[in-house]
Amino acid sequence: MDRLWAPWRMGFILKGENKTDCFLCRYPKENNDETNLILHRGEKNFIILNAYPYNSGHLMVVPYRHIGHLEDMTDAESKEHFDLIRLSVKLLTKVMQPTGFNTGMNLGKVAGAGIADHIHTHIVPRWQGDANFMPVLSETKVMPESLAMTYNRLKDGLPNVF
Repeated sequence: MDRLWAPWRMGFILKGENKTDCFLCRYPKENNDETNLILHRGEKNFIILNAYPYNSGHLMVVPYRHIGHLEDMTDAESKEHFDLIRLSVKLLTKVMQPTGFNTGMNLGKVAGAGIADHIHTHIVPRWQGDANFMPVLSETKVMPESLAMTYNRLKDGLPNVF
């Protein structure tokens, strides 16, 4: 049996057990954007780098307000939310040059939402050939860049996309 040691996953597993603490609510209240991976703050939503990414540069757009249903978003929240999705795609395109994107929301536990009671949209950059033999043969995803390096590259590129 092959083993892949990924001790960083324990943080995700343990956080998942604490249902009373919503990090998507807590992080914007803290004055620690780099540590919390918050790239940009809008008036109603923010952009955060996913700490457990599917690919390098995996971002999420999140409303500040703790809501679990898309229909509960105000018109202002919805408009800014989509504007920040567009900004995220523009930023990732400029800085990381992906050849495509997966974007979307998992609404509800049965739809795969890891955080079902605080909606958010995923923006996952994709490159030709990014699904190589590792996930196919060994169910292992290779991340070619650290979160800190990705954060810094995207943060540095943000002024150039406004």
